[in-house]
Amino acid sequence: MKVLIVNKFLHPNGGSETYVFKVGGQLQQMGHEVQYFGMEHEGRVVGNQAESYTADMDFHTGKLKKIIYPFKIIYSVEARQKIRKVLNQFGPDAVHLNNFNFQLTPSILYEIKKYSRQSGHPITVIYTAHDSQLVCPNHLMQNPLTGERCVQCLEYGYGRCIKNRCIHGSRAKSLLGATEAVLYKRLRTYRRIDRIICPSAFLKDKLDTDPVLKKKTMVMPNFVDRPAQEDRPKDDYVLYFGRYSLEKGIATLLKACQALPDIPFCFAGSGPYAEQIASCDNIKDHGFLSGTTLSDLIAAARFSVFPSECYENCPFTVMESLVNGTPVIGSALGGTPELLTPGFTGELFEGGNATALTEEIAALWADQERQQRYSENCRKVDFDTVEEYCTKLVRLYKGGEV
Repeated sequence: MKVLIVNKFLHPNGGSETYVFKVGGQLQQMGHEVQYFGMEHEGRVVGNQAESYTADMDFHTGKLKKIIYPFKIIYSVEARQKIRKVLNQFGPDAVHLNNFNFQLTPSILYEIKKYSRQSGHPITVIYTAHDSQLVCPNHLMQNPLTGERCVQCLEYGYGRCIKNRCIHGSRAKSLLGATEAVLYKRLRTYRRIDRIICPSAFLKDKLDTDPVLKKKTMVMPNFVDRPAQEDRPKDDYVLYFGRYSLEKGIATLLKACQALPDIPFCFAGSGPYAEQIASCDNIKDHGFLSGTTLSDLIAAARFSVFPSECYENCPFTVMESLVNGTPVIGSALGGTPELLTPGFTGELFEGGNATALTEEIAALWADQERQQRYSENCRKVDFDTVEEYCTKLVRLYKGGEV
C-alpha cells in the first residue's frame, strides 16, 4: 500500500525523527511505497516525488516580528497547498502523522480529507503522539520557567499557558500556542484523525481528557532494536545517555555523582550542561554517540540511570538499556514505570530527589549479585521489533485493529 508519512522535520533532529525514518524504512522493506511530507531543510534525508515541502520555520528562535508569521503558526495555507501537490501525485492509502503542530499546523487535516472526498479515494489518517501536544500547548506538561511539572491546561483550560508563559518563557509565543489549542479544540479538528497511537498508558490517560481524542486513542508501545550480541562482560561504570538538559534531570544526577566520588560514571550525549559535566572528576564524557558504539557502551555498563524530571512518554533510552541487558534506575514519572519493574529490571526513585537517587545508585553499585540478576531479567523483557511494530501499523492503515 501507499503510505505518506508526515513530520515537520525531515532531517535527524530527535527521537520522533528516529521513529519516522525507521518506520518508513521498514515499511519499504515490507514492500510498501512510502513518501514523506514536511519542511524543507538543507539536512533533509527523505522526501516525496512531487518535491513539495513547506518553508523551514523555527518556532523556538523566531522573533515573531513579521506580521504573517504568527498566523502561519496557527493555520498554514502553504502547508495545505504543498501537501495537496503530494496527495495529487502520490495518492496515498494512509497518511501517518507525527509532529505537525506550529510548523505544518492542523490545517493539513482539512486538505487530506478534502482530497479524499474529491478524489473518491479513501485515506486512513493515523497519528503517533510523541508527546502531549494535542492537550498541552508546550507539549512537555512542564513549566519552562520553574521546571515544575504541570497539567493546568488539562484541568483548567489553555489560558494557563498564557499566564504561566509556558512556551519558551514567552508570553507572545504562549498566546499563539494557546490560541491554536483553543481554535482546533472548538472546531473539533482532530476528529479527522482515525486512530491516535499512544506509546504509553500514561499519555493515553492525558489525551483522554479531551472527549474527541478519547474516542481515537490506543496504547501501542514503541519498538526497539535488539542487539546482535546479547551478552557481554560488564565494565566498572554507571551510564547516563541522552540529552544534557534540565528537564532530563541532569542537575539532579550531577548532585548524585558528586556525592559518590568513588563510583565512575560515563555520560554519552550533548546539551547545555556539558561544561558542568566536564568539571566533575568521576564522569567520563563520551559526547554524542550512536549506532554500535553507543550500544556497546550501554551493554558494558553495570547499570544506567534515567533521571528525567519531565513526563516522559515511552523513552527509547530505557528500552535500549533493557534490551542490552543493562538494568535502569529511573524516575517514577510519566511512562517510565510502565517499562521498568522495580526489584526485577531496575529501580524507580522520586524524580528530582537527589538524595533518593544517590541512595539508589550507591545501593545497587554495592550489590553485584543484584546487578547480575537484574541484567538477566532485562533480557527477558519483550518489546516489539520494528518489523513487528510495522506489521501492526499496516493493520491500522487498513482500518483494522491490533
